[in-house]
Amino acid sequence: MPGLERMRFRRSRHLVCYWASGQLVYENYATGARLGGSPLACQILDFFDRWRTAEALVRQCPAFQPASLRQAIAALARHSLLERSDRPGNPKERVMESWKHWNPGAGFLHFSTKDTPLTPDVEAAERRWLERASKRPKPAPVKRYPRARKVQLPTPQAEGEFPQVLLARRTWRRFSARPLDLHTLATLLGLSWGVQKWLTLPGLGRMPLKTFPSGGARHPLELYVLALRVKGLPRGLYHYAADGHQLELLHLGATARQVERYLPSQGWYGSASALLVMTAVFGRTQWRYEHARAYRVVLAEAGHACQTLCLTATWLGLAPFCTMAFADSEIEKDLGVDGITESALYVAGVGTRPPRTDWAPWPTRWRVPAGTARVRPVKR
Repeated sequence: MPGLERMRFRRSRHLVCYWASGQLVYENYATGARLGGSPLACQILDFFDRWRTAEALVRQCPAFQPASLRQAIAALARHSLLERSDRPGNPKERVMESWKHWNPGAGFLHFSTKDTPLTPDVEAAERRWLERASKRPKPAPVKRYPRARKVQLPTPQAEGEFPQVLLARRTWRRFSARPLDLHTLATLLGLSWGVQKWLTLPGLGRMPLKTFPSGGARHPLELYVLALRVKGLPRGLYHYAADGHQLELLHLGATARQVERYLPSQGWYGSASALLVMTAVFGRTQWRYEHARAYRVVLAEAGHACQTLCLTATWLGLAPFCTMAFADSEIEKDLGVDGITESALYVAGVGTRPPRTDWAPWPTRWRVPAGTARVRPVKR
C-alpha cells in the first residue's frame, strides 16, 4: 500500500467477531464485509482504537515482522475493518451513527441478515426438505405437559363475521386474472394502515393512532404499493401517505418480472394485483427508546401490521399473502431509501381469488420431485 508510513488508521465502530466453522471471523455489519483471521488481527484492531500510523504498531509489536504487520493492516483496511485517513469514511458507516444506541446487538442482527441468498430452484429446495425430514424429525408443532392436570375449555364461539374472517385467513399463492378495483384497495389501505385519529400529548405533540398497536405510538412503519393490476390506477410504485389517505407516485410502470426480482424463487406472486412493501423509519422508535431491545418492538409491529392487513384483505374477499424472503437492497434501491435510516422489513400483497377456490396454497407448476413421497398441503 503506497504511502503506508504516512497514513493513519482507525478501527471501524461497527465490528463484531465470532467463531464460525472453526475459524475466527471479523465482520463489519455496516458494510457487510467479513474476513477470516487469526487472533493477531484482534490485537491489531485493538491497537487502532484511535487514529494511529502503521509504524506505531510496528514499534508496539517488536516480536512480529514489520512486513507481516503492514500486510495485515492493508488487508483489514481493504475489508473496511480499519478506516484510512486518506479516504472519506464509508457512507454507510456515517449513516450508521443513527443506530449508535442500538448497536452492536440490533445493528448486527438487522444488517447481517439482509440480502440473504435465496435459491431460485424451488424443486431443489423441496428435495432438501424431504431429505432432511427423512434424517431428522421435525420439532413437535405444539407443546404439551402430559402430567399436568387438564381443564377442558368450552368450544370457542365461531359464529359471526369476525370469527369467520379469522378462520378464513390463509396465505394465497394463486390468483385470478380479474384486476383489483381501486375502491377495494383504498378500503384495504385505509382500514389497515391509515391514521384513524391523532392523540395530542403535552410537550410531545401529535401521535398517530392506527388499527394496530405501536410501542409508544411511534409508528415507525411506512407502506409502499407496487400496483400491477388495479383498475383505475396506473401501474407503478407508490407510497401510501397514511395521514392523508393518498397514494404518492414514485415511479410509473410495474411488471411481474419486477415482482420476481423483489421476491426471488417466488414467481407465483407475479400474478398478484399489488405488492405491499413495509419499511421501518427506525429513527422514530430510536428517538424514544435508546436500548437495543426496541428493535424487537419494531419487528413485532411489522407482524401486527401485516396480520391486520391480511385479515382486512380476507374480509374484503381478496387473496392475501406475506413473505420474508425478499431482496432487501433491490427493493430499497427502487424505493429510494438508504436501507439504514429506512429499511424494508416485510412484504405482503393481494390478488383476486380464483373462481370456485377456497384456498390456493401452491401454484400448479410447482411439482414434488419424482421418486419422493407426495404431501398434501395442510391449511395454516
